[in-house]
Amino acid sequence: MKRKPPTLSPYEAQRKAAQRAALNALKRAKRTAEKTGVALSEWEGEFLDSVGERVKTYGRAFGDPEKGAPGQALSAMQGRKLKEISKKASGEAPALRWGRKKGIRD
Repeated sequence: MKRKPPTLSPYEAQRKAAQRAALNALKRAKRTAEKTGVALSEWEGEFLDSVGERVKTYGRAFGDPEKGAPGQALSAMQGRKLKEISKKASGEAPALRWGRKKGIRD
């Protein structure tokens, strides 16, 4: 009789789910850029590749636990950059940061 693999603790299951979600988001951003024909900069392509490798290898893409929430695969800034790259890949205009409006003091 074969044994069932041990079930993961809820914390481990959540960590694995976050890891899968991060990898899927990275792949989706790269695939969207290829489909729409948007050229990502060299830095953006390298960012997607290196973050993907670190998530696969270590389960998360940052070393300092203060830079991200426990159980998350990406730090807060990596998540922000991934969103910016995804928007660029889908053809949306980049969002203005910190509530700045165009035309004021420009």
